[in-house]
Amino acid sequence: MQGNTQPIDRETLLLEANKLIREHDDFIAGIEATNVVQKGSVLVFQGEYYLDEQGLPTPKTTAVFNMFKYLAHVLSEKYHLQN
Repeated sequence: MQGNTQPIDRETLLLEANKLIREHDDFIAGIEATNVVQKGSVLVFQGEYYLDEQGLPTPKTTAVFNMFKYLAHVLSEKYHLQN
């Protein structure tokens, strides 16, 4: 898992992740990664998912999911969380 990736602390990783979000072509105001956890070799990003009053997904929910998936793909290849 960690053989080809660099260690990084949570705060620095979140700063980089949110910079990537803001620079992405599909950026929507308000999307922000507020936490990240390591699941095996994958970094899993968390934040507001913008569900409706009934707890169902909205169009913004899909955008958030796709953005966090993008972050996981790009950043998991480069980093792993420091213990």
